[in-house]
Amino acid sequence: MGNLRGILMMIASMAFFSLEDMFIKRLSATLPIGQILLMLGIGGAVVFALPALRRGDRLISRDALARPVLLRALGEMMGTFGIVSALARTPISSASAILQATPLVVVLGAALFMGEKVGWRRWGAILVGFAGVVIILRPGLEGFQPASLFAVLGVMGLALRDLATRTAPRRMSSFQLSSYGFAALIPLGAAMVLFGPDAVAMDGAAWAQMAGALAMGVLGYYGIVEAMRAGEVSVVTPFRYVRLLFALAVGVLAFGEHPDALTLLGGAVIIGSGLYTFARQRALSSRAKGR
Repeated sequence: MGNLRGILMMIASMAFFSLEDMFIKRLSATLPIGQILLMLGIGGAVVFALPALRRGDRLISRDALARPVLLRALGEMMGTFGIVSALARTPISSASAILQATPLVVVLGAALFMGEKVGWRRWGAILVGFAGVVIILRPGLEGFQPASLFAVLGVMGLALRDLATRTAPRRMSSFQLSSYGFAALIPLGAAMVLFGPDAVAMDGAAWAQMAGALAMGVLGYYGIVEAMRAGEVSVVTPFRYVRLLFALAVGVLAFGEHPDALTLLGGAVIIGSGLYTFARQRALSSRAKGR
C-alpha cells in the first residue's frame, strides 16, 4: 500500500506542477518576468516559513550561509528563472519535455562531483537522453527556437538545487531549505524589475492567477515529499514523467498548442532513457542487497 500511495501522490504532484506552469504562462502575458519571480519568491518564502516557525525551526541561522545551502539557492534562482522564461516564450509542451531531462542531469552531476559510481549503461542512457533534448531544440533547423535554451538553463538550475540538497546540513528541515530557496528569488526579481521592464499594476485576475500558481506549487511540493516518504524511491520516482502528459494536455486545452512530431519524439527519448536509468539503478541496488 505504501508504494501505491506514493505513486498516486507523485502523479497528483505532477498534475499540480503542470497547473502551476499554466498559471505562470498566463501571468507572463501581462506581467514582466522579474515581477513574477519577485511575487513567487515572497509568496513561497512566507508559505514555507510559517510551518518552519511552527516546528520551532530558526529562519535566521548560520546554516543559511553553509556552502550547500548557498549553492541550492543559486540553483533555485537559475532553475526558476529558466523555467519562467521558457514558459513565457515557448510552448508549454516543449518546455516541459526538456525539463524531463533533469533527473538525468542529477545522475550526471552525482557522478562528476559527488563520486557516485555510474556504469557504461547509465552513461549511455544519459547521452541518449541528451540526444532527446537536442531533438526538441533542433539546432540549425528551421524550427529552432533560441528561447528554448531557457528550459535548458532551468534543467541545470534544478539539477544543481537537487544535488546541493543532498549535502545540506541534516539538521535543516525541508521547510527551512524551501523558504531559503524561494527567498533567493526576491533579490533576483527585484533587480530585474529595477533594471528591466517596469512592474505592472495587478488586477483581480492577475492576483487570482498568482495565488493559483503559489497554491499549485505548494501542493506539488507537498505531494513529492509525501510520495518519497510513502514509497520506495526507485518505484515512485519514474512517475515524475507523467508531468509531460499533463503538460501536453494543458498545452492543448488551455493554449491551443499542437506539439509537432519532433517534440513528441524527443520527449519519448528523454523519458525512455530516464526510465532505463532508474530501472538499472534499482537492479544494481537489489544485486547489492543480495550479496
